[in-house]
Amino acid sequence: MPIHASSEHKFPLSILQKSLKVVTEPPDGLGANIKQNFSKLSDEIFEQCPKEEFKSLCYVLSFFHATIQERKKYGKIGWNVQYDFNDSDFRISFKLVMLYLNKAIDQKEEVLPWETMRYLIGDAMYGGRVTDNWDRRVLVTYLHEFMGDFIFDQNQKFYFSTVDYEYTIPIAEDMEKFQEAIDEIPLFTSPGVFGLHSNAEISYFSNSAKELWLNTLMMQTSDGGASGAVNREDYISQVAGDILGKLPEVFDIYNIKKQFDTPSPTQIVLIQELARFNILLETMISSL
Repeated sequence: MPIHASSEHKFPLSILQKSLKVVTEPPDGLGANIKQNFSKLSDEIFEQCPKEEFKSLCYVLSFFHATIQERKKYGKIGWNVQYDFNDSDFRISFKLVMLYLNKAIDQKEEVLPWETMRYLIGDAMYGGRVTDNWDRRVLVTYLHEFMGDFIFDQNQKFYFSTVDYEYTIPIAEDMEKFQEAIDEIPLFTSPGVFGLHSNAEISYFSNSAKELWLNTLMMQTSDGGASGAVNREDYISQVAGDILGKLPEVFDIYNIKKQFDTPSPTQIVLIQELARFNILLETMISSL
């Protein structure tokens, strides 16, 4: 049964405390994250602000929110501290953008208050959660790169990034066109899109693989009491045995060296790499 904000007047506090809390996590992937942000908008909301730049700024804000969410999956490389950026930050920032654009129309201002919007979004809203000075610097830098008159420059097209794909602001007038443009964003996003080195995803993939294996092992039964159940220890032993059977034998470096009278530089590198590979093999064999 849904629990609303006024539920404390209808339900005892003890029942609310024991109730199941349902939360949603940001989806994995830049495109999916932007799409989730845009799912909260509609053509009716777009019409609430007649300013020409409003729709583009909605997309910029969605891209910014998705970017800082995606950095979280890279651990310490993404943020020094894990922050709980959520939908409320996006919604309030969205309302701030609408407020200041409508205010610009009322006061007939041609230049948008970029500095004010960047401060309120970067330092007040999202920045209010940031405790590390270097993280705050990264957050503010994103807004300086994403928000400004330059995104509407007719002579030079604006790109969020050109790594593996041209991430730009879609030319669209309604929600349907924006959704079509978002669907074209690649499923897998390179860390370079967020200004990170390509090696940043190594730790992410390693942690994802570990989590997948741990969750798989947790689903195994601890003993074979139930019919058809798999004993956890037997399952682990079987997997370890399969991997062990596929490992090659340790290289005989001594006899390999004897085949070279005067080893060339390439052969020297080969011997060194074989020595390193033997260390890896010996570690894997002993641990398995």
